[in-house]
Amino acid sequence: MSKKEPLSARFMAATGKLRMFFGPAARGSTGGPIVYRDDEAHRRRQEELQQWTVVRNPDGSTYLTTRRDP
Repeated sequence: MSKKEPLSARFMAATGKLRMFFGPAARGSTGGPIVYRDDEAHRRRQEELQQWTVVRNPDGSTYLTTRRDP
């Protein structure tokens, strides 16, 4: 069996060397305003969502439970 390094280790070594030339990855801010697009696709998703019972957790996550009867 060969003693070749795994692909992931070789990839990390290569990107580590490239970092010398390009520097670390740029980091953006998450403090900016959130922009919601109110287009046709968004309206369609909202209509589809009306057939489900939506549960919202205190941490902001949501999930769908049962279908509502029309």
